Amino acid sequence: MKKFLSYAAYLSLVIMALSFTSCQDEFEEINTGEDQAAITASSSTAVLIQNTATKDGSFDNIVDGTSCYDIKFPYTVEANGLELTINARADLKLIEEIFDSLDDDEDFLEILFPVTITSGDFTEITINGLEDLRALAEQCKEGGEDDDIECIDFVYPMTLYTFDINLEQTGEVFVESDMDLRLFFKGLGDNDLVSFDFPITLELYDGSKVEVNSNEELAMNIRNAKDACDEDDDNDYNDDDFDEERLDAYLMECPWFIKEFDRNDVDQTDQYFDYALNFKENGEVTAITGSEQFLYGTWSTSMDDNGAILTMEFEALVDFTLEWRIYEIEEGRIKLYNGEGNRIIMKQICGDNPNENDPDSLREILKECEWVIKKVKNQGEEIDRLLGYEFKFMTDGVITLSNGINTSEGTWEVALNTEAKLVMAITMGDEPGVSFEWPIRELTNSRLKFEVDEIDYELILQRVCDDNAGDGDVMEIRNFMMGGDWSVASYVEGDNDQTDSYGGYSVNFMTEYQIAIKEGGETFGAGLWRVIRNADQKLKVYLNFGDNMPFDELTDDWDFVSVEEGRLELKDISGDGTVSVLVLEK
Repeated sequence: MKKFLSYAAYLSLVIMALSFTSCQDEFEEINTGEDQAAITASSSTAVLIQNTATKDGSFDNIVDGTSCYDIKFPYTVEANGLELTINARADLKLIEEIFDSLDDDEDFLEILFPVTITSGDFTEITINGLEDLRALAEQCKEGGEDDDIECIDFVYPMTLYTFDINLEQTGEVFVESDMDLRLFFKGLGDNDLVSFDFPITLELYDGSKVEVNSNEELAMNIRNAKDACDEDDDNDYNDDDFDEERLDAYLMECPWFIKEFDRNDVDQTDQYFDYALNFKENGEVTAITGSEQFLYGTWSTSMDDNGAILTMEFEALVDFTLEWRIYEIEEGRIKLYNGEGNRIIMKQICGDNPNENDPDSLREILKECEWVIKKVKNQGEEIDRLLGYEFKFMTDGVITLSNGINTSEGTWEVALNTEAKLVMAITMGDEPGVSFEWPIRELTNSRLKFEVDEIDYELILQRVCDDNAGDGDVMEIRNFMMGGDWSVASYVEGDNDQTDSYGGYSVNFMTEYQIAIKEGGETFGAGLWRVIRNADQKLKVYLNFGDNMPFDELTDDWDFVSVEEGRLELKDISGDGTVSVLVLEK
């Protein structure tokens, strides 16, 4: 049985149809004040709707160099000679990390064809070579000038109605995604009539939502939001689209502390570590040394086709006097380089001076939450068996170290050593690997680093409050991993495929962070696992298999990549740029 509109809505369509037949060029839409009205599929409002539902292809510009298309997963690329299978958006970050592993090299990426690309209207096209892809890319407008509207989105599901020339309803369509909406309009003729089941909801780029009750309101909201945000439709994936004005404001916002420094291929981090650079509005920059000396210079920024440049000049700091290209901007972190073996990594710290030797502040930070060991190194040897162990600092000077089952107890204190440096002293007879007077090297509310370069001692701790119980992503991954045996479906370290080494083995992720390691279904060893969100807001999976061969090679703090039904993918990039990918399957 056909469905019909209410009498009022029907009357609206009659008036609209008369207007349409008498003056088609002037027709846009008729709205008599009722909730429902119709538009033609070729009207300006319909064009705005389709542009809002257009598939944005800019997320993989690091691969294909065009915002009009994206490459359909999975596909394979070679990044600086390393072959990678790209299964999801998260894998694109892996390419960026490979490029970032060396700042002054020439990055090279090759797509292994054929691939399938998806256009803005969700049409799929097979591409057999780079020339074909470049030809399509040349037809695109980049830099935010393309037709797709990304600053506002439809909130699904929605219902639409279609009508014929006799004003009878010919269809009712339930759409649940941009693809559904674009394909719906793609199947219409220019003069077909369409009506939304108002009210519908739109979501703006800042997360706020607005309800609209007519086509007029819909068009107005889309037009107002069209240019309200930066669509990031370019290929400079490292710069977060900082223009010169925003860059200057960011530099002047808070002091910047030196975390790594290379000059003419010589590592000078020890000499300049935690120097503070304070950029001022008048073009002056002050460098504050570790001994609280103040050195003065000038700074300026500029832009060219390759991005942003920071120029600094100091009389007393010749190593800083250079045109530094801004290679990467992250939240609170900037990487600078000059192509002749010069590199600076700076971290922004707002608020109190982190170099201030305040034992009370460190004591309070330590007691607030638990702290998980990310790394511990004694005389250059990493103690992998302690990865994922958890410290608890008690108010009475007692400290515990636990793997969820076994717990060691000792004492702790925070004080100034003979050199007036802030140290954390741990005494734990059961675990000499952590018993040491650890000098503080990096202090934030969520990450602590203790280090003695001369004897190659290092301890890195990650704060975990309430076991991350309030983090939905962490809890979802944990629940997914528990229950059932997992086998190693793939383990590739660089160019070395080691999957065959794990045939017949399996692991079971249990409560209390325990791992059962099995061969032929029989448990022969134990390990430790954790899922946390680290100080950089990345999801990490800690796997500690102890000395259980061959699984000890998989002991690491892995980056979480993806989780699907019966499949978990993790990755790691070592200090030399080697990429390891681990895939577990139930």
